[in-house]
Amino acid sequence: MQKFVMAALAGSLASVVATTQFVGPLLAQQQENDPSVYQQLDLFGDIFERIRSQYVEDVDEKKLIEAAINGMLTSLDPHSSYLPPDDAADMRVQTRGEFGGLGIEVTQEDGFVKVVSPIDGTPAMEAGIEAGDFITHVDGESVLGLTLDEAVDLMRGPVGSEILISVVREGEEEPFDVSIIRDTIKLTAVRARTEGDTVVLRVTTFNDQTYPNLAEGLAKQVEEAGGMDKVNGVVLDLRNNPGGLLTQAIKVSDAFLDAGEIVSTRGRDPVDGDRYNATPGDLISGKPLVVLINGGSASASEIVSGALQDHHRAIVVGTKSFGKGSVQTVMPLQGDGAMRLTTARYYTPSGRSIQNLGVSPDIVVEQPRRDPNAEPKEEEETNVFSRSEADLRGSLENDSLTPEEIEQIKADREKAEQAAKLRDEDYQLAYAIDILKGLSKLAPKD
Repeated sequence: MQKFVMAALAGSLASVVATTQFVGPLLAQQQENDPSVYQQLDLFGDIFERIRSQYVEDVDEKKLIEAAINGMLTSLDPHSSYLPPDDAADMRVQTRGEFGGLGIEVTQEDGFVKVVSPIDGTPAMEAGIEAGDFITHVDGESVLGLTLDEAVDLMRGPVGSEILISVVREGEEEPFDVSIIRDTIKLTAVRARTEGDTVVLRVTTFNDQTYPNLAEGLAKQVEEAGGMDKVNGVVLDLRNNPGGLLTQAIKVSDAFLDAGEIVSTRGRDPVDGDRYNATPGDLISGKPLVVLINGGSASASEIVSGALQDHHRAIVVGTKSFGKGSVQTVMPLQGDGAMRLTTARYYTPSGRSIQNLGVSPDIVVEQPRRDPNAEPKEEEETNVFSRSEADLRGSLENDSLTPEEIEQIKADREKAEQAAKLRDEDYQLAYAIDILKGLSKLAPKD
C-alpha cells in the first residue's frame, strides 16, 4: 500500500512524501485474539441503522460514516484524522507549494483553533495574526466543539472573499475581530538575502522546493558577496516555520553537517525504526551558523534545529519551539480519501524527544512586541553627548592613518550603524547577526 509520510506537521496544512510499505491483516488477527471486537462492530452497525431510520431528519449516510471514522482517529491524538477526497487532494497540492486560503498553520487546543504560525507574505500575516493566537469564532460561528478539519472548512472559501475571525491573544484583555481577504497562497520555501557580511536564509516551510531553493539562494548570495571568505556566517531563520516534509528536513540538516545522525524515528514496533545520517559536505565550509526559532517553529523545523544543536554545529537563538515530535503517515484509502495516522516519534541525535517540550534555544531572546500607538523616537540634535571630538573647532587631525584608511573606517562605521537599525525591525535577527559578527572577530586570521 502506498503511503505518505510527513514530519510531524502541527496544523491543517499537510506536507507529504511517498514511500512504500505493506500492511498485514492486523484486523483479522485482532479479531481472533479478542472476540469482543465482533460485538463492538455489531454495536456500531446497530447504532448506524437506528440513526438512519429513527433520527428526526434524514441523514447523509456517507457523511455519517466519515464522521464516525474521523471521530475514531481524532480520539487518538490531535494530529490523526480522516481526509475526505477533497481534503486529500488539497493536501497533495499544498505539498507542491501553492494553495488557496488564509495562510495559517493551525492545531487544536482546549476545543479552540490555535495558530501555530502565520505564513510569510500571506493575508493572515499581513492582517497581524500571530503564533499562539486562539481563533474562537469564524464569521460569528463558534468553533468550540468542532473538529480541526471542520473548523478549517469554515475558514475556507473562494479567493477574494472576506472572512471575519475572532481572536483571543495572550496579553490582550478582550477578544478582537480580524478581517482577512482569502487569497491564493504561493509558498516561497526559502528567501535568501545578505545583511552586512551575514547571509540570512529565511525558511518558511519544508516542501519539495526547500532544499533546492536553499542551496541556490545561498550560492547566489555568496557569489554576490565575493566568495565564502567574504561571509562571516549564516543565519538559518526557522521562526514560524510549521514544518513539512521529513526528507527536506534531513536534506537541510545535511547541508551543514559532514557526518553523524540527523534524526531517528521509532514506532510501536522497534523493527520499524529508522535512522538518517549526514553525508560528507558542508555548503558553508564550516562557517559559523546561528539558527533562529520561536513558538511557531514546529516539526521539521525542530528536527533541523535539534540536529544542528546536538552536533554543536549551530547556536540556537530565540524562544522555545512548538514541541511536536511525532510523525504522521498519510495512507490513501478507497474512494480517493486518506487517513492521517500518527505512526512514530522522532528523536534528535542525542536521543531526546522534543514532544511537548520543544527545542530549547542556547540563548533565549524574546522578540519585543511592537506598540502600534508608540510614537517614533527622535534623537535630540542638541544633546551635547551626541557631539564628538571631530565636531570641535580647531581639533587636531589624525596623523596615523591615510585618507583611504580613514574612509574605510567611516564606511565600516556606517555599515555597523545600518546593522544596528535592524534591531528596531527584527530584534532576534539582529541579535543573531551580532553573534556571528562577534565570532568572526575571534576567528584566527591567515
